Amino acid sequence: MDKKEKRRCRISTWFRRMFFGPGKELSFLEEEQVQSPLRSMAKRFFTNKIAMTGLIVFISCLLLVMIGPIFLPLDLSYSDATQQNVPPTRKLASVPEELKDNLNVLSVGTTYGIGCSKDGKVHTWGYTKITDKIDLAEIPEEVQEANIVNVAAGYDHVLALSDQGKLYVWGNTRLSQADIPQKAQRKEFVQIGASTQYSVALTKDGYLYLWGNGNTADIKVKKDYQNHIVKFALSDYAYVCLMDDGSVKYTGYNATTSYAQIPEGLESGVTDIAASSTTFAAVDGNGKVAIWGNVTNGENDVPEFEGEIREIYGGRYHYTALLDTGKIISWGNNHFGQAKVPDNLAEGKDCVQDIYVGYYQNYAVKEDGKIDTWGLKGYIMGTDNLGRDVLTRLVNGGSVTMTVGAVSVIIMLVIGIIAGGLSGYFGGRLDVVLMRIAEVISGIPFLPFALILSSVVSSSVSLTQRMYLIMVVLGVLSWPPLARLVRAQILAVREQEYVMAAKAMGVRETTIVFKHILPNILSVVLVNITLDFATCMLTESSLSYLGFGIIPPTPTWGNMLTGANNSVVIQQYWWRWVFPALIFGICTIAINLMGDGLRDAVDPKSEER
Repeated sequence: MDKKEKRRCRISTWFRRMFFGPGKELSFLEEEQVQSPLRSMAKRFFTNKIAMTGLIVFISCLLLVMIGPIFLPLDLSYSDATQQNVPPTRKLASVPEELKDNLNVLSVGTTYGIGCSKDGKVHTWGYTKITDKIDLAEIPEEVQEANIVNVAAGYDHVLALSDQGKLYVWGNTRLSQADIPQKAQRKEFVQIGASTQYSVALTKDGYLYLWGNGNTADIKVKKDYQNHIVKFALSDYAYVCLMDDGSVKYTGYNATTSYAQIPEGLESGVTDIAASSTTFAAVDGNGKVAIWGNVTNGENDVPEFEGEIREIYGGRYHYTALLDTGKIISWGNNHFGQAKVPDNLAEGKDCVQDIYVGYYQNYAVKEDGKIDTWGLKGYIMGTDNLGRDVLTRLVNGGSVTMTVGAVSVIIMLVIGIIAGGLSGYFGGRLDVVLMRIAEVISGIPFLPFALILSSVVSSSVSLTQRMYLIMVVLGVLSWPPLARLVRAQILAVREQEYVMAAKAMGVRETTIVFKHILPNILSVVLVNITLDFATCMLTESSLSYLGFGIIPPTPTWGNMLTGANNSVVIQQYWWRWVFPALIFGICTIAINLMGDGLRDAVDPKSEER
């Protein structure tokens, strides 16, 4: 057996005896004789219910932030204005019972849905608040009294049509969304639509009316195209029309936009058109799809399919199509599962009567009246001011916070043990020099120093380098208390018999310090670093909270709380600060409970004091 194998064998034997004891059953006296200090400490710790509760909670938090990012990956570039400040809910796609088996028409908005029943009543669901004062669920009385036959959900307003041909608008009407052209009233409409701050209505004779905010969208129609329009499709800031000759035309005036660059082959034979937020789609006579516009989310990645597309619908960044075989396909962005069609619909097992698609939801109404939905159901912990999922950022931010705390503790542990060990054992000038250095570092005010350092280097380092810098600074400035603790413990044990015996045997002094003395004081060090771990997490979060730590879009628990440091957020968007504060508080309390349990296990007499 060579030296490496002997050393490995000794280490495994030592570890087994320390934590698991000898292989055979021992009597009480025999067990007391062979029981190591660490085994005794472990036994006392694991019988402490409060400490075990802290351990279980901490392990749960650790698993959440380490394994969670696998299932909740973070896209630092993601933001969506349509999903801002949505409260915790899982009912964004929950159709009211009044509409089930009684649905006439349905439309999908940003975070809400609206539909009218066969008896002309309007119902809303999901998160319908546009601002703190505007709620789309507050349906005007005149709309409730009318017999509504069609509805259209927009970015911040709703358009409804009665059986008498009258149009109604409610929601945000500050940007001319309610300025319905007088000529458009009492017409026979075949299609209505609402988009980002503008609305559209198409008459039976092919005349198109547009109104709303014309500063951001091209909402004018060239006269040559009027009375020849069969269908329109709306993106956020533009629209295209299907003409009576089977061609697709951009009927607005902004010919330089990418939306006006209609692909070849759409001059005739087009059967259907649709639009996402930034693209348009058209189905030609052969059932094939052409996509154009600002393609950014895979809208042009049309999957292979058998048959031909009969109808096509657009969401925010995805498309859904009904094939002539009865199957349904979806493609494009699948961030919320909006492009993942349920198996029964993808295989054409159920006969679909109508399909309604919008922002991030899809609704398929089957012939028996039942409604299948897929896509965004909601957010367990809500969203922030940029539309980002709080749960996803909480999990990934916890990973960053704990990593910073753990690496900082490791740096502090290495420096503290080396400095304290050498100082306590050798003493003399080395002790004086090391302790004076520790006193100088202890005298540095940490937060002001970290703030100044962060301000100086913030423009010259990347986000990753900034995170590494915080780890190093936390570790380098936090070791003096640990060094003093190790020094004091070594001063207490360096004159004991086993140390004298090791010296007499000629063992090297560094080996005596780090191999013989250090394992006997490791339990005390373990208690200290457990508490220091929580302290480093709090310090990192304090820096991030003050805006000088890790800055967004990289999340940490500290900068998530910074984003909620606002009276409006605290009063109206409670979920943005409650959940980060709650998990941070639970985690640090659990670590402190572990530390207290370890301290009691190391010093059982402390329970009597």
